[in-house]
Amino acid sequence: MTNRDRIGLTWISFFSYALTGAVVIVTGMVLENIAEYFQLPVAQMSNTFTFLNAGILLAVFLNAWLMEIVPLKRQLMFGFVLMVLAILGLMTSHSLSVFSLCMFVLGVVSGITMSIGTFLITHLYEGRQRGSRLLFTDSFFSMAGTIFPIIAAALLARALPWYWVYVCIGVIYVAIFVLALCFEFPVLGKKTASGEPVKKEKWGVGVGFLAVAALCYILGQLGFIGWVPQYATKSMGMDIGQAGSLVGNFWTAYMVGMWAFSAILRFFDPQRIVTLLALLATALMYWFITTTDASMLKWIMLSLGFFSSAIYTTIITLGSLQTKVSSPKLVNFILTCGTVGTMLTFVVTGPIVEKGGAHAALATANGLYAVVFVMCLLLGFVSKHKLHGHMNSH
Repeated sequence: MTNRDRIGLTWISFFSYALTGAVVIVTGMVLENIAEYFQLPVAQMSNTFTFLNAGILLAVFLNAWLMEIVPLKRQLMFGFVLMVLAILGLMTSHSLSVFSLCMFVLGVVSGITMSIGTFLITHLYEGRQRGSRLLFTDSFFSMAGTIFPIIAAALLARALPWYWVYVCIGVIYVAIFVLALCFEFPVLGKKTASGEPVKKEKWGVGVGFLAVAALCYILGQLGFIGWVPQYATKSMGMDIGQAGSLVGNFWTAYMVGMWAFSAILRFFDPQRIVTLLALLATALMYWFITTTDASMLKWIMLSLGFFSSAIYTTIITLGSLQTKVSSPKLVNFILTCGTVGTMLTFVVTGPIVEKGGAHAALATANGLYAVVFVMCLLLGFVSKHKLHGHMNSH
């Protein structure tokens, strides 16, 4: 693997996370416009986004095996074709079933690229460097989360149809497509770099704790972010612009946090730092849902974004360090569990909002963050990352 290829593949990983971030995070911004377009209530319309999340889940799950069968470059080429078809479908059709199908396809494309992006980073970098690289990669998810709601708001404010938001997202895949044509990808198979057969390693109980933590973290985070605008406008008396800027604040601080932690993580034990961050995030979220002072919400969101930014990637990094050789199946397993959290976002929070309003959904998210903290704490007793991390980091 030449250095030029390594840099090119790293950029593909960056853009793959930006793509998924953009697709997932604009949902809250365009939801009402799409509901009006199809003349459906917002709660019912939110269910169709389950197709998007189902597509991501299916792609991430299957790609654990597909990566060893279908070359990575070919998968990205195929993804480009699917992306173009899905966006054309959104632009030309007024049918709800076609909309759901296009959302599913967008999900599949995002899932394929994100699982390839994650694998490339765990394949190209070792030890603690892997953790900080993965964090920097994940910061592109939140960068898209900062930029695309602004683009969406600008397009919608000019009364342009909502599907132009997805056309803008498609531009990211054009960059991935061009890069994929220019660089060589690693070939995955049953042998190590030195030509010996890959030995199967036991994962251990720590992977189970990490899997639950990944699922609860993503479900909690997206459930929270998805309903913050509704809570801010209906319960805290803000206008939609202020409510949207709360979400923007969260992702901006999240991105800054990732850059900060990608430097900090090299010096600390990842299990200890993720436990501390999960505790802080749980406390901040509790403060957000109990405060009556609307002017505080902005500051709580900034703090929450900053301190929760390193949790998910550190969970994935710890997962990849539970075995001596980074395994695509193990990394994809934890990613799949996180993606199950994405998929369940509206399935779980939709009924809760119907019964108890947006505040109840935020309280549920807070409970899920508490579970993440407990899982990270328990991991401390069984994790093998010190065994494998130190072997890799020298």
